[in-house]
Amino acid sequence: MTQTILITGAGSGIGRETARAFLREGWNVGLIGRGAEALRETADGAPNALVLPCDVTHPAQVEAAFTGAVATFGRIDALFNNAGISAKAAPIDEIAIEDWLAVCNINITGMFLCARAAFGQMRRQDPQGGRIINNGSISAHVPRPGSVPYTMSKHAVTGLTRTLGLDGRAFNIACGQIDIGNALTQMAARFQTGVPQADGSIKVEPVMDVAHVAEAVLNMARLPLDVNVPFLTIMARDMPFIGRG
Repeated sequence: MTQTILITGAGSGIGRETARAFLREGWNVGLIGRGAEALRETADGAPNALVLPCDVTHPAQVEAAFTGAVATFGRIDALFNNAGISAKAAPIDEIAIEDWLAVCNINITGMFLCARAAFGQMRRQDPQGGRIINNGSISAHVPRPGSVPYTMSKHAVTGLTRTLGLDGRAFNIACGQIDIGNALTQMAARFQTGVPQADGSIKVEPVMDVAHVAEAVLNMARLPLDVNVPFLTIMARDMPFIGRG
């Protein structure tokens, strides 16, 4: 039976690259994101792609997207809970409340809503079960300077992953997290021109091809459900993570 994955934030970056990797592997792929045209560009006419325009911060839209995926594909075998944003680096007292709320709404509430919808479907379907893969970050371990909203949100994702990994056992649901460092997407392009370091300097940082992230997610998703990778870190080898600061 062809397996089905839903991918949030599928209109660009890591989400787009991962969606295309799964499509090439023959999976049914539900593409979730705010921009229908961007999702269609990701799909590129693939017959096993389903475009599901959705703002992950809106509960009704999330439910409609997951319901639409099940109506088309019959079940959900995996979710790559990927959608996320960052905020401009600044000390906490210079961060606009609106920017804080925007990060929390997508990176925390959006993650919760999509995990909730996936968990419920995986629990109800026959055969029962599935896999949820949350997109964490190196910032789920250590922060960059001036990154309070993003770093807090990614620590919250780790809490979600750990709890779902525990609660899912009763329903044959596995949950893991991929923590990514310096994959070259539009969000990470600034690393090539220089970003602030903990010592106050500005330095160029190594980056890696985002295709390696897509392959790692695919490898996690291929595992049988009695096997789990709770946390996987993938990064540009020489980036400042081990030894950051």
